Amino acid sequence: MRVAIDTQPGGAAPNEDWVAGTPTLAVVLDGLSTAGLDTGCRHGVPWYVAHLGSQLVAQLANPGTSLAIGLAGALEQVAALHPECDLGNPGTPSATVAVLREREGFLDHLVLADSPVVLEGHQNLTVITDLRVDDVLPELRAEVEQYETHTADHREALRRFVTAQRQTRNTSAGYWVAAAGPEAADHALVGSTPTDDVRAAAVLSDGASRLVTEYGMATWPEVFKTLRIGGPRELINTVRKVEATDPTGRRWPRYKPGDDASAAFCQW
Repeated sequence: MRVAIDTQPGGAAPNEDWVAGTPTLAVVLDGLSTAGLDTGCRHGVPWYVAHLGSQLVAQLANPGTSLAIGLAGALEQVAALHPECDLGNPGTPSATVAVLREREGFLDHLVLADSPVVLEGHQNLTVITDLRVDDVLPELRAEVEQYETHTADHREALRRFVTAQRQTRNTSAGYWVAAAGPEAADHALVGSTPTDDVRAAAVLSDGASRLVTEYGMATWPEVFKTLRIGGPRELINTVRKVEATDPTGRRWPRYKPGDDASAAFCQW
């Protein structure tokens, strides 16, 4: 498996995405926004995703380890790295997870929250994503989206939304992400596809996939064409060009003008 990767921050703030590729593995993590709220952790989201990503790659180096068990082990390892932090804080650093691994003629996938794995088959495309977060607090989400980005009203509405969202995170009434507890791995979407059925695959953070899912400015076949011609960097550059036409979020309401974006493009 040949894996090309790239990641770019959405603005001046540090990149809270993380991406890696090996000859058998592609991993994308998308750190969740804190909206300036307390997390109980002195390290921050970039530290969290970097350590979770490296631990996850190490756990999954053994092809006999299932993706869910590997994720649970990585979560335990990262929690053990900062026991002095308040890991019970509902805002403790967290991330979405998307993984694709090649194993003995199969492609195993794991998706936790809304970073998708997209498989390009010989006849069709399969998009694997976990959109449970979209069902949580729709009225507060709508309140955020009614304001232009960079406004005080937008920032305050986002703080209210994230504060409420934290109370449903990793609960049966809400949605699941990677945070401090290994039990989140049990709620990931997992499955396998024969390698022979797949021409190529993309593992993306939602900052990259939104070109299709949120902005509607490309189709998945067009995304794969871009990836083949220019690689992940060209895909992310295309997202930035689209966002530049709507800097205040009037056409496409969103949480910030540009989100961190990551992509891993897998070919055989």
